[in-house]
Formats: sequence, C-alpha cells, structure tokens
Amino acid sequence: MLEIVERCSTDRGEIQLQRRGEHYEIIYNGTFLMSTYNGESERLLVKAAMDRCDNVSSVLIGGLGVGFSLAESLLYPKVEKVDVVEIETVIIKWNKEHLKTFSSSALDDPRTHIINTDLIKWIYSTDNKYDVICLDIDNGPDWIVSNSNSNLYADHGINELVRLLNPGGVISFWSANESSDFLEKLKELFETVEVILIPQKLGEPDYVYLSKSPRANLAQSSTILP
Repeated sequence: MLEIVERCSTDRGEIQLQRRGEHYEIIYNGTFLMSTYNGESERLLVKAAMDRCDNVSSVLIGGLGVGFSLAESLLYPKVEKVDVVEIETVIIKWNKEHLKTFSSSALDDPRTHIINTDLIKWIYSTDNKYDVICLDIDNGPDWIVSNSNSNLYADHGINELVRLLNPGGVISFWSANESSDFLEKLKELFETVEVILIPQKLGEPDYVYLSKSPRANLAQSSTILP
C-alpha cells in the first residue's frame, strides 16, 4: 500500500517521499528517482571507484539520495573525509529521519560533511581535492529530470571535476540507462574508461561509468560555467 509521507515544492519543482511497506521511494517532478529497496548500483558506484584507486582518503559524492553511496564510502577505514553535495534540503532532512536506518546512520559519522548547495555551481567555486569522485545526479546523462544537471555531463562540467581530482584518482558516474554518446565522450577525455552493468529484476540494468587518467589537454584546460 502506498503512503505519501511528505510532499514539498522547491525552486526546481515538486519532490515527494512515499512509503511502500517497509521501504521508501523519492519522486521528483512526477518521475521515480530512487528507493531504499535496491541499493546495489548506488553502492557499486562507490565500491568500483574505490577499488580502482590506489590510495583513498578523501571522497566527493554528488547527490545524497537515500544514503547508500555515502554508507558504502564509510566502510573503508582509510577514508578520512566524505563530502556529500546535495541541493535539496528536504532530502537531507529525510535522511536524518525516515531513511536513517537504511544508511546505518551515515550522516552521524564524523567523517561525513554535508554541503547543501547546487553541485553544478559548487564544483566551479571550490578548490577541494579528492581521490574518488562519485556522481549520482539525476537519472544519468540521457535521462535528465532537472535541466541544469545536463551541465555535469558536458565537457566543461567534466573538466571541472578533473580539476578537483588528485593524481591517480577515479571519477564514477551512475546512470539509469545506457548512454553510448556519454561513453564515447569519456573515451575522448580519459585514458581509461570502464562500464559496469548492474542487472535489475525489472526493466533495464543500471550503469556505472568509471574514468581514470584524464588526457593531458583536459587536465590542463580551464573553463567558465556558461
């Protein structure tokens, strides 16, 4: 049975938390965004990147979601800091309340730092550096719920992510569907690109795109947010 827990209007549209039995779903502008009943791909987004990075102490996660990616990053003892950038204040609130048990109270971990702002703008203004950057924004490069998020998957957005990456670091992108165009873009920008498919019980698989070793011309270039 479906129960509407809370519905809010934001500058970007309507966001809703709903409950089905013991689990929760988040709906954004009428489109399913995430849930607590299947966090395999959200965890793999982090695990795959961490396993491909030789030394990880700092992590950036774009998008808090229901806390699965954050919880996964905190499982690594060498991790000293995890910055999570989340634009929606209400999603942070839900994670502190209804969703707390699903992330093993990850927001209470002293290594967790929640940054309540727009990731797209924030990456252009910060000088923070990270060993691993994991992006779970919207539903992926080809399924945008909020139009501004498309900047993250453009050349100038990826360039800024590279600017924040420590040498030997890894960037991972989550997507709800396959994006051949995005894959080709990553191959143009990085020396090493990998795709992981995560089968789902219903529907198409989720995808994780992993990128390492940015090409020299990308790492040295500079762009301005359009």
